Amino acid sequence: MKTRARLPRLVACGATLALALGLSACGGDGGGGSSDDGKIRVLVYGDATNKVEKRIVDTFNKTSDVKVVLDTIPGADYQKKLQTIISTPQAPDVFFNWGGGSIKPFVKADLLMPLDDLIKKNPDLENKFLPSVFNNAVVDGKPYGVPMRGTQPVLLFHNKKVLDEAGVKPPKTWDELLDAVGKLKDRGVTPIALGGGDIWPTQMWFQYLYDRVAGPELFQKAVGGDKSAWESADSKKALSMIRELVDAGAFGKNYDSVKYTNGGSPALLASGKAGFELMGSWYYSQQQTDAEKFAEKDLGYTPFPTVEGGKGDPANVAGNTNNYYSVMKKTKHPEAVAEFLKLMYSDEFVKAQLDIGNLPTTTNTDQFIDSSATPEYSRFQYDLVADAPSFQLSWDQAYPQKASSSMHQAIQQFFNGQLDADGFIKAMQALPTE
Repeated sequence: MKTRARLPRLVACGATLALALGLSACGGDGGGGSSDDGKIRVLVYGDATNKVEKRIVDTFNKTSDVKVVLDTIPGADYQKKLQTIISTPQAPDVFFNWGGGSIKPFVKADLLMPLDDLIKKNPDLENKFLPSVFNNAVVDGKPYGVPMRGTQPVLLFHNKKVLDEAGVKPPKTWDELLDAVGKLKDRGVTPIALGGGDIWPTQMWFQYLYDRVAGPELFQKAVGGDKSAWESADSKKALSMIRELVDAGAFGKNYDSVKYTNGGSPALLASGKAGFELMGSWYYSQQQTDAEKFAEKDLGYTPFPTVEGGKGDPANVAGNTNNYYSVMKKTKHPEAVAEFLKLMYSDEFVKAQLDIGNLPTTTNTDQFIDSSATPEYSRFQYDLVADAPSFQLSWDQAYPQKASSSMHQAIQQFFNGQLDADGFIKAMQALPTE
């Protein structure tokens, strides 16, 4: 699971990257990390947050002789296109990622620059960030990423007006959620919007229920190579709860034809056609962009419901600890890259991220929360993450990238009833963990 949202047009080219080679053609500036054209190419995931990245690039370019060129790739295509270009002359100098398993293959392929030397020259590239977050981009004892954007816990968002009309309150427990599903269905409203066409939003229900039922230890065992974790009683219980929710009609019947990445599922919530949507905290920014009036008045949010008798702490969260910028080893401008990365903990960066509802993980974030554009939302996130005993990284980022496709297939097929519990368990046991 990752930060994903509807893509604005490419700023530099004014068109979507249809081909990997489009990166080198974009603006006519040449071949990314292998080029010595006096520019740094920075590749990011295309979504509503790009407005901050553009602003930070503009700030850097005002004083730097080496200029940054910002490239974006549509959210739904980002991983695939990155895999395509990462070992070619079209590779960027700096690229957006999720840390964890998402960068391990690039480290093993010797494509990334360890940041030890840059940090020795400027220790703030490490110590200006919360350690638990910074360390998620440490591979084999070496740092390969600097946090950017913000921490992204997954929250249960809702339409306040829709819930009020159905006599429903934001659920604190699983039983209350099931009750809300029934009441919303009775009013002809899809209880829970789901961009099942993207698959990764469906995954969010699995990772939270597994954590609530079994605690974080089960998944830690599984991703560590203990395949027996998937066939445990707790695993089977979590699967049965997912089956119960789907069979209750919580997501309607057409969820696999709806996507988050093209704005489909957020539009269902904003238009009052759905009551809830489980999504990363970036959802707030997306709704501000796509449905400003709704976001201001009727967008609500709560933690994921508790599960009675579950082993997981109700205060646990799941999602993405942060996004990261990693540096290609072949960049011709490492010193300029280091100067650019310093802006990721600048006051300007922190304020700009807070203004769009993101929560940076810098050590100076707390002092700006109350003056942000959305102090209540920012404080809610900050307290949720600060108080969480466990922050479970999204499954498809904790596992190696090569496991992602098979994992998503198993999740979608179980959700659709094409796989039973035993079939899902076997599919997850077959995933590579290295």
